[in-house]
Amino acid sequence: MTSHVVIEADGGSRGNPGPAGYGAVVKDADGEVLAERKEGLGVVTNNVAEYRGLIAGLAAAAELGASTVDVRMDSKLVVEQMSGRWKIKHPDMQPLAERAKELAAGFTRVKYEWIPRAQNSHADRLANEAMDEAAGKPATAKPPKLPTRKPDRATVAWTGAKGTPTRLLLLRHGQTEMSALRRYSGRGDVPLTELGRAQAAAAAKRLAAMDGLVVDGEAVPIISSPLTRTKQTAQAVADALGGRVETHPGLIETDFGDWEGLTFAEAADRDPELHGSWLGDSAVPPPGGESFDVVHRRVRKARDELIAEHGGRTLLLVSHVTPINTLLRMGLDAGPQLLFRLHLDLASLSIVEFYPDGNASVRLVNDTSHLS
Repeated sequence: MTSHVVIEADGGSRGNPGPAGYGAVVKDADGEVLAERKEGLGVVTNNVAEYRGLIAGLAAAAELGASTVDVRMDSKLVVEQMSGRWKIKHPDMQPLAERAKELAAGFTRVKYEWIPRAQNSHADRLANEAMDEAAGKPATAKPPKLPTRKPDRATVAWTGAKGTPTRLLLLRHGQTEMSALRRYSGRGDVPLTELGRAQAAAAAKRLAAMDGLVVDGEAVPIISSPLTRTKQTAQAVADALGGRVETHPGLIETDFGDWEGLTFAEAADRDPELHGSWLGDSAVPPPGGESFDVVHRRVRKARDELIAEHGGRTLLLVSHVTPINTLLRMGLDAGPQLLFRLHLDLASLSIVEFYPDGNASVRLVNDTSHLS
């Protein structure tokens, strides 16, 4: 009898839906394998197969007499739903989730953790073997999971980029009193105006009509800067898509320091020499604030963290002028002067894709067609 075990589970579908299978492995705290499970499933989706892998792993842990369980999966959807943070709307997954909950109730504690796919290779291999065996083929290494959204062939052909990109939809927040007066608005936590709320609603309506933002009944991740104006804009979109808003501190606007609340002319009059240097050198910060070089490093770190967690998926990021311009700058592989040459309207939409091989493609910049 083993009191504590680790379950690694996975499932795959060659076609989504298509011929599918699952794999699960149960290990002790030292990593020794205690049980393996795998099975072909016929034609189902990736998510159904992943749930079946979880159920098999929980059943195996129960047979071993485990009392506490750590479940590790590379399915963000299954982990978030079983942790109670995401709703389970798809009818094919509701009974599977209920069965998993019934099994989990038999343990003292069950903890769910998302892990990168590379760390789930054992369960990944078992699922692949199950699919091969069901098809009457010799076991082979698992091919990459087919993405829900097909890569854009034109992008691959014209840019040479390879792999499935992480697609970032970049939405600027709606109007605030500060933006209406064209004042530096960084860390000041101001809400949307009535017009700003209308702009957010228009953007939400446009996004709700786009393909690929709701997959298997679940909205794509909606990730906002932690400031009120962006969270309000993001919530309008979440309400339209049936999703939920997460925040990431890396998406916050530049700290303009002592220039917060000033117009361009007022800041230039207050600190003429420093303001001129700031415009020409991205390493120069405003008084008491943060330089664009610091912002660039912060946003790059946020981008890398989001790609590590959601690689190959579509994400909606709701942010501010500087972080969005910074992400577009990365996509264009351009210098810091782009920050002053790229205009972004309130509630505008831009799109950039980052590929696993390091390439990128900017697909859209400052689109406000939904506001007309």
